[in-house]
Amino acid sequence: MPVPLALPAAPVAFASPFRASAEPLSKPIRAELRSGGFWHPGCPVPLSGLRVLTVRHWGFDGRAHTGRLIVNAGATGSIAGVFARLYGLHFPIRHLKLSAVYGPVAGRPTDGDVSGSFECRQAVPSPCVGGTGTGTWSMHAYGLAVDLNPRENPYVGCGQLHDPAARLYRDRSRHRRGMITRRVIGAFASVGWGWGGGWTGNTKDYMHFSSTGH
Repeated sequence: MPVPLALPAAPVAFASPFRASAEPLSKPIRAELRSGGFWHPGCPVPLSGLRVLTVRHWGFDGRAHTGRLIVNAGATGSIAGVFARLYGLHFPIRHLKLSAVYGPVAGRPTDGDVSGSFECRQAVPSPCVGGTGTGTWSMHAYGLAVDLNPRENPYVGCGQLHDPAARLYRDRSRHRRGMITRRVIGAFASVGWGWGGGWTGNTKDYMHFSSTGH
C-alpha cells in the first residue's frame, strides 16, 4: 500500500497540491524489470531495496500530472522533497512514467525525452574516452540518480551528443523550457545531491543528478 511522505512546505499554493507516496515494487513491476534487463542478480541493490515513488509534477502542457519513478528505498523522502520543490518552481517534465522507461519499446515515447531514476547498468563512458563501458556501476544502478528531460538537458562529451536530436540544447546560454536552472540545481543540492552539468573537464551530463554527484 502506498505510504504518504512528509514533505517541506510548498513555496506557492496551487489548485492541484503536491502529493507524494512510496510503495514496494509489485510482482508485475518486478517481472518487467527482470524481463527488460533493467535488473538482474548481481545488481548492487536487491528489488526489495527499491520503491515506486509517485509524485505530482508539471508537464509541458502547463497542467499537473501524476508521475512515477523507481528509486532507492532509503532515498524516497529526499527525492520526494526535491520533486516538491520542482513542483513549487513549476518546472515542467515531459515524461515521468514507468511504462516510458521500462515498458515495451514500441510503447515508449518516440521523442526519447523520458525522465527516470533506477536502471541497473554501468556508468556511461564519455565520448572523449570511447568504449562501451566503464566497469563501475552508475548511480542509477543504486536508484540514487535522477535524469530530467534528457532532450533539453543532453549528455555532451568533447562536443559530441549521445542524442543528435538534442543539438539545439547544446548551447546552455540560451534558456528554453525544461532546461535545468539554478533553482532546480538548488532543489537537489538541498538534499546533498550534485549535478552532472557541473562536472569539470569536457564531459557534461546536464540531465543528471545523483547522491554522489557522479
